[in-house]
Amino acid sequence: MTISATASVPTAHASKYLQQLCKHWQHNLTVEFTPEHGTVTFPRDARGADWPGNGLATLDAGADTLAVRLDASSEAQLEGLKGVLARHLDRFAFREAPLTFDWQAV
Repeated sequence: MTISATASVPTAHASKYLQQLCKHWQHNLTVEFTPEHGTVTFPRDARGADWPGNGLATLDAGADTLAVRLDASSEAQLEGLKGVLARHLDRFAFREAPLTFDWQAV
């Protein structure tokens, strides 16, 4: 079972933040990205977790928004991924943080 949520994050620096986030996580997670699109896989057992399945973040940079989709194996995992993603993006976007995440269930 997959539980998903999306958010459109308003920012004029979507591509920059997408690339920074992906480069940051590629050191210890499976990451694929271009300046416009990225995916990050969070293993089910990362940092001692024991989720039913892996989590996946999909990022798409537009001219004035960063579109984010999170796919998780449980509600708790999804909530955790929302927090991790928001905290990391706010760190990279410190000049305009906190960014606005309008999470919507899919």
